[in-house]
Amino acid sequence: MEDGRMLYRSTKGTEEVYFGTALLAGQAKDRGLYMPARIPVLSPETIASMGKMSYPEIAFTVLNPFLEAEIPPKELKRMAKEAYDFALPLQKVYERKSILWLDKGPTLSFKDLAARMLSRLMQHYTKNEGRHITVLVATSGDTGSAVANSFRGLENITCIVLFPKNEVADLQRKQMTTLGQNITALSVKGKFDDCQALVKRAFADPELGPLNLSSANSINIGRLLPQLVQHFYAYARSADVQGEALAESVPCGNFGHITAGLFAKRMGLPIRFIAATNANDEFQRFLDTGSYTPHVPSIACISNAMNVGHPSNLARIVGLYGGIMDENGKILRMPDIASMRRDIFSVSVSDEETRATMIDVYKKHKIILDPHGAVAWAGLVRYLNRIEDWNPCVSFETADPGKFPNLIDRTLGVRPELPRALEALKDKDEHFTEISNRYEDFKAVIEHM
Repeated sequence: MEDGRMLYRSTKGTEEVYFGTALLAGQAKDRGLYMPARIPVLSPETIASMGKMSYPEIAFTVLNPFLEAEIPPKELKRMAKEAYDFALPLQKVYERKSILWLDKGPTLSFKDLAARMLSRLMQHYTKNEGRHITVLVATSGDTGSAVANSFRGLENITCIVLFPKNEVADLQRKQMTTLGQNITALSVKGKFDDCQALVKRAFADPELGPLNLSSANSINIGRLLPQLVQHFYAYARSADVQGEALAESVPCGNFGHITAGLFAKRMGLPIRFIAATNANDEFQRFLDTGSYTPHVPSIACISNAMNVGHPSNLARIVGLYGGIMDENGKILRMPDIASMRRDIFSVSVSDEETRATMIDVYKKHKIILDPHGAVAWAGLVRYLNRIEDWNPCVSFETADPGKFPNLIDRTLGVRPELPRALEALKDKDEHFTEISNRYEDFKAVIEHM
C-alpha cells in the first residue's frame, strides 16, 4: 500500500495496480485476475455491531477498508445507499435453518447486489478520468440482466452482453434484450464457457485496445468485492452470540459468490461454506482427488445460471490458499488443499435431486424455491446429514421463482406469481444479434458497433 491506497495483484503474480486501474481493466494484462494484495481484518466488535446496521451501512463498513484513499467515504456511503434501496428478508424454515432471499433487486436476482455497486464505481472513475469504456459481460443467466439493468443509460459506458442461445430462460433473455440505449445483447451459438472464452480472448487482443474493454463478470474485482457484503449481512441477521459460527450454503456457477465469502472469512467472519453445484462437479472432484479437470463442454442443467464447466474464480480461490492456476485451469502450484477442505464442503446436485428438493421444501414448508436455490438447500441438507448439527445455517436463494414458471409448474403443480417487473416484459420487443462461437465473428461485431 502506498499513499493509503491498497494494491491489487494478478493471480499470476506479475502485475500490481491500484483499484481504479483494476476496476476499469477488468482482467490483468497477463490474463490473471486481480486480488487485493492484503485482506483487511475487521475486529469482532465491528462484526458484532453489524447486527444493528442496515445493508447499506454494512456495505460501507466492509468495502471502505478496500477503497480507502481511492473513494471519499461520503461518496462511498452515497453509492451504497443508492445501490441498496431494497430489503433482503431472512426467512426461518425450521429451528435455526433459514433462507436468505437475495432476489429482491430490480432484476430479481442476487446479481443486482454486486452489479448496482459495480456500475456506480465504474461511473465514478470514468467521469473523473473523462474516458469511455466498453463493458463486456458473459452470462449463463442472471448476470447479464442485472448488469444490463445497472448500466443502462450511464454516460461514458457501452455494455455488451453475451448469452448462450439455448441455455437461458425466456424471461432471463428478455431482461437483456429489451433495454436498448447503450446495451447490446449477443446470442451465442454455444455454451456459457464459449461466451466467457470470447470475453477473455477479447481482453487479450491488442487490436481492441481502442475500445477500452472492461468486464462486469465476477472476474472484475469491482464486481467481486460488493459480494462480500451479503455474507456479513447473513451473519448479522443469523448469529445470536458474538463469535458464533455460521454455515452458509452457496449455489455455485462461476464461483464469484463463494470467493467473496472466503474473502469475508479472511476478514474475520466465523463461517464455513457449502459449495453447492449442479452436475458441473469439477470443483468437488478437485477437493476429493486433488486433480482439476474442467467439464468441456459444460453440462446443461435446469439450474442454468450454474452451467459452468470451468469457473473463472477458481484461480482466486486457489490463490487464497497459496496456489497458482492459469486461465485454462492448469495448476501451476498446488494450493493448501487440506485447508480448503476444512473451510469448504462441496456437493454436486443432480437435476433429479434438484426437483426432489423443490417438491420436499414445498410440501413441508410451503416455500417455492427456484432451481438454483433448491441446489443450495439440497447442499445444506447433505451437509447436515454429515455432521450432528451446526447452528445457525443459511441457504441462499438467488433468483425469483417467477423467472422459471414452466419448470416450477411441471415440478410442483403450482404456478409461481409473476412479479410486475417480469409481467411488463411480455409485450416488449427484443433486439439482439445472433453470432457463432468463433472469436473472429464476435470481434467483427464489436469492432463495427
